[in-house]
Amino acid sequence: MYDDAYHAVMQAVVGERGQVTIPKPLRERLGIRPGQRLTFAEERGRLVAEKADVDDPVSRVYGILRVAGWDTDSMIEAMRGPADLPPDDRG
Repeated sequence: MYDDAYHAVMQAVVGERGQVTIPKPLRERLGIRPGQRLTFAEERGRLVAEKADVDDPVSRVYGILRVAGWDTDSMIEAMRGPADLPPDDRG
């Protein structure tokens, strides 16, 4: 299946936050670049990752809106008004 045994089986360690580094030979062979989106699925007990289809309209514009001086909470408050939070019980 592969030219040599090194490429047949590769391992990675799952970190505390569920992150895994894809081995470099696989990234190079499959053309996976930094910032590449992947989709994950379970098929017959195996984890399957595929390059995500980024041709959908939402993916094309996701993350392009930048409003100087605003963070997400400020933008939401400006649109909805201040949140009605319960009183702070810390005394």
